[in-house]
Amino acid sequence: MTGTETLTPEQQRVKDEFVAVRGTWGEPWQRILELDPAFLEAYLHFSSVPWTRASHLEPKVKEFVYIAADAAATHLYEPGIRQHIEAALRHGATPAEIMEVLELTSTLGIHACNIGVPLLLEVLEEEGVRTGPAPLDERRERLKAEFTANRGYWHEFWEGILELAPDLFEAYVELSSVPWKTGTLEPKVKEMIYVAFDAA
Repeated sequence: MTGTETLTPEQQRVKDEFVAVRGTWGEPWQRILELDPAFLEAYLHFSSVPWTRASHLEPKVKEFVYIAADAAATHLYEPGIRQHIEAALRHGATPAEIMEVLELTSTLGIHACNIGVPLLLEVLEEEGVRTGPAPLDERRERLKAEFTANRGYWHEFWEGILELAPDLFEAYVELSSVPWKTGTLEPKVKEMIYVAFDAA
């Protein structure tokens, strides 16, 4: 079956329900429908909980979460990105808001450093190559203050990156601060985007 052929009554019922609840349809859903309509229906019921139950997120923000998950470097699912950008626009999102979601999502890669650098420091200390954190020089103190001012927080996992790779840290401060300086999304929405792509 190619999607242009006639669906069984059961397949049509599932497709109609999917479109009514999710407001979208596409090739991946068509293929799943053809192979296992019962699974697609169960997936619909599972994935539509935020849409059919009480929710504190407005529809465009729900779509932002999908965009972040699909656009994360660990996932990068282009059909989903397109589908959810279109849906976000239908729900009143602006192109600038969607760009801000993508800007926030682009910072995912640094999170590997947040885990990896502390482990590196542990190994360096175990091997006797490092005896503890070096005091921050003037430049590093300035970068720490700039990050805190731009992002509104500081966490100890930044210490190692700042110590070992101040050039990388400085470039990351610039990159990660853009949506916080020029964006329009509320801070809680920005943080929701971080949660979404970390979960992805």
